[in-house]
Amino acid sequence: MFAWPPVSSWPPDDDLIGQGADLTVATVVDGYRHGLFAMERSNDDGTLFWWSPAQRCVIPLDGLRITRSMRRSAKRFHLRVNTCFERVMLGCSTRHAEDGRWITPRFIQQYSQLHALGWAHSVETFNEDGVLVGGLYGVRIGKFFAGESMFHLERDASKVALMALVDIMRSAKMTLLDAQWSTPHLLSLGGVEIPREEYLARLAVAIAA
Repeated sequence: MFAWPPVSSWPPDDDLIGQGADLTVATVVDGYRHGLFAMERSNDDGTLFWWSPAQRCVIPLDGLRITRSMRRSAKRFHLRVNTCFERVMLGCSTRHAEDGRWITPRFIQQYSQLHALGWAHSVETFNEDGVLVGGLYGVRIGKFFAGESMFHLERDASKVALMALVDIMRSAKMTLLDAQWSTPHLLSLGGVEIPREEYLARLAVAIAA
């Protein structure tokens, strides 16, 4: 197991905490337990960079903004959980092609192992023809879910998957939905930014459950 830098040494205004380590199941899960997640840089040699945003985006489970359009879309899509995890990751990797394709084949392989062992999960949206048109994936530890990415091929398909995830989490009495960095899209859905210190405190409670 790798030793993470102590929180007291983390730069207060920098999201990048360190680099190196590996993507084994034990390392990735331990990283999440410490508030860290890994990414590669598209022009790099495969070195992993570990991040913990100084301002963390979370989606309050009682604060998801559901529009009338989302409610209408929810009636025409079919939802499934954990039936095509790798396909969801591939969909997310295509969606993120413009920002460096950080969901590389290496990440897909390793997160598929996490999925096989019960750590990583997907929520999948299918249209009326049975075609996968959206979804999301992430990692669950206790009452915590780390949302990694989502994609859509039809309007609202990823939002409907997020609605389903929130319903699942509320039913399971989970408490923390991590969205990593805020974006205008996430903020429009009810995401909020909290300081890293507050996030780590909430995380400790959620994973201890």
